Amino acid sequence: QVQLVESGGGLVQVGGSLRLSCAASESTSSFHVIGWHRQAPGKQREFVATITMGGSINYADSVKGRFTISRDNAKNTVYLQMNSLKPEDTAVYYCNANKYSEIGHYAYWGQGTQVTVSS
Repeated sequence: QVQLVESGGGLVQVGGSLRLSCAASESTSSFHVIGWHRQAPGKQREFVATITMGGSINYADSVKGRFTISRDNAKNTVYLQMNSLKPEDTAVYYCNANKYSEIGHYAYWGQGTQVTVSS
């Protein structure tokens, strides 16, 4: 069973930075897509950023230019560097990893890490 463990969340002031980490129980290169989603209070979970097995990267429009996703396959870890944080970035951030095969789609989630941006 794949396990994803997030860390690095916390309380930061507007304009500050945080780096989230997602440690996987197997090589991050084994996932077709891996990345981050977030869920703010009273809102649905939303896409933040992903990186594919081939290295393609996608960001939500709301974080482009401020967040950077990266992957260290040797450490089985995916990172989310968050700069110029805004109050609307406050949410629980979840790591998500996906595998696709002829059998089906397997999606894995971490337990989440809280990010709070104070104004």
